[in-house]
Amino acid sequence: MIIDSHAHIHMPPESFRFMAELVGGRANPYTLPKIPEASIRKVVEDQLKIMDSVGTDIQFISPRPYLQMHSVKPGKVTELWSQHCNNLIAEFVKLAPDRFRGVAGLPQFMDEPLEQRAIPELKRCVNELGFVGCLINPDPTEGLGDPPGMGDAYWHPLYQAMVELDVPGLIHSASSCSERESYTLKFLNEETISIVHLLGAKTFDTFPELKIIVAHGGGAVPYQMGRFRSWNVRRGEKETFDEQLKKLYFDTCNYSEEAMELLLKVAGTDNVMFGTEKPGTGSARNPLTGRDYDDMKPIIEGMAWLTDEQKKNIFECNCRRVYSRAFRKDEDC
Repeated sequence: MIIDSHAHIHMPPESFRFMAELVGGRANPYTLPKIPEASIRKVVEDQLKIMDSVGTDIQFISPRPYLQMHSVKPGKVTELWSQHCNNLIAEFVKLAPDRFRGVAGLPQFMDEPLEQRAIPELKRCVNELGFVGCLINPDPTEGLGDPPGMGDAYWHPLYQAMVELDVPGLIHSASSCSERESYTLKFLNEETISIVHLLGAKTFDTFPELKIIVAHGGGAVPYQMGRFRSWNVRRGEKETFDEQLKKLYFDTCNYSEEAMELLLKVAGTDNVMFGTEKPGTGSARNPLTGRDYDDMKPIIEGMAWLTDEQKKNIFECNCRRVYSRAFRKDEDC
């Protein structure tokens, strides 16, 4: 089975009209729209066709991160938008329960406490909609402020809720308000900062059952391991940086065979799960292969140095183990 652990929904036109009204009116009016089932069914069928074209069996879908509007005032804007997107994801799962799993977008507005909007929405999505995980944006200010690092106590209420609900979090930045930092670059920068801060703050000593996946292959960390290993020694850490890194999980959304090979060797095949974001940033034709950059299944299948068991872990079993709510217990690898 091929499980794409990192994908996002594509929304019907009615959703974008609601977005325009929501931002233009600054959440007034604030009634959530009722999207016709025919419109939802069309985008579901379109997404299923894409999945079938590359051999994906199941996708874990969440809101498009760069559209989460975490910095748009007032906070009610992102709260309503997150609720709408999560409700839409629930409809995807309802229409194709064997093909989709829901991952919640959280209304993390700027510097507000997470208890105000984000944690209640997480609990609603898990307890009422049956979602299996959530996105975590390390910088809800979207470049406008100085957010606390992911190891800061500010995040502890969210981590506690995730442990209690038994859901993992996918670290995935949102948009960027900086002219010098596109949202794609923002993703990678925030992932790098998050890893270093989570491990440096000993977050997993406080929350040993916390499950964190770092998107896009972990930003720069797997490719700058020498610097972080040295930094760890200079700080007098008892655990090596490699040992600390094993407390995290990563996806394969880096669209480069060379980078993916390095990620698998550095992080280990037990800590990397298949993810593509397809269709998304990587959905452009690679002139060397004739496939889209995010069509990565053939790349992993073609890595002769991987055993069949390791490939199965990457494609399926690691995801099953981390997202424990997503499958029946008797379906575990």
